[in-house]
Amino acid sequence: MSVSSRRRHSRRHSGSSSRRRTQEERRSRTQARLLEATMECLVDLGWSRTSTTEVARRAGVSRGAQQHHYPTKMVLVAASLEHLLEAQRIAYETAFAILPPERRNVEGALDLLWEVFRGRPAKALMELAVAARTDEELRPLCRDLNERILQVILETFERLFPSTTLPDDFVPTMLRGIFAMFVGLSVQNALDDDADGHQAAVLAQVKSVARLIIPAPGVAGPGTGPDTGTGTGPQAAAPPPDDTA
Repeated sequence: MSVSSRRRHSRRHSGSSSRRRTQEERRSRTQARLLEATMECLVDLGWSRTSTTEVARRAGVSRGAQQHHYPTKMVLVAASLEHLLEAQRIAYETAFAILPPERRNVEGALDLLWEVFRGRPAKALMELAVAARTDEELRPLCRDLNERILQVILETFERLFPSTTLPDDFVPTMLRGIFAMFVGLSVQNALDDDADGHQAAVLAQVKSVARLIIPAPGVAGPGTGPDTGTGTGPQAAAPPPDDTA
């Protein structure tokens, strides 16, 4: 091959790679808009009123483009579910990582988890879980939804608190209980936005107990010495636990 031929081949190859990158970027952007619009529809309209036509309209793409990426409503919702779960995990870990040092503890983690449960992605997931009870087509997709969310919470907990001395079988059960409680609290919160402060009171109690079970780094747990807490809130001023307890 001559020098000029090699140059022409190189230009063609470079142009082809560039076009592929551009197409992939455009494809990813379109899919992201469709998945985001699906979440918005689930939150604003509910499962029964969510349609591919409305999703395409909100995403600002043509019906043809929507059908090209996600041919049916179930395919679209399945992709949206995966997207929501991963986005929740990344958002939670990122938010925890930028907390100030004094809040990078179990209380701060629970505050962030509560924010997650009140957010729109969590509301979209809850809408799917509730709708799946009576929708035969949706139910298989959502049958293990709670377990998958719990697995994300458990994996995140283990990364955030790798040095706990809790028994191995205690942590999953504890997190399952917290998850169930937060689901119930978030349902009520969606109705009244905690107008009477009851949900905040429950959360404060849960954090108080969690702080005893999982003390802040460098802080002794109950029965081993004073628990100085996080330095914030009323729990920080509480007296040390009774060594005889």
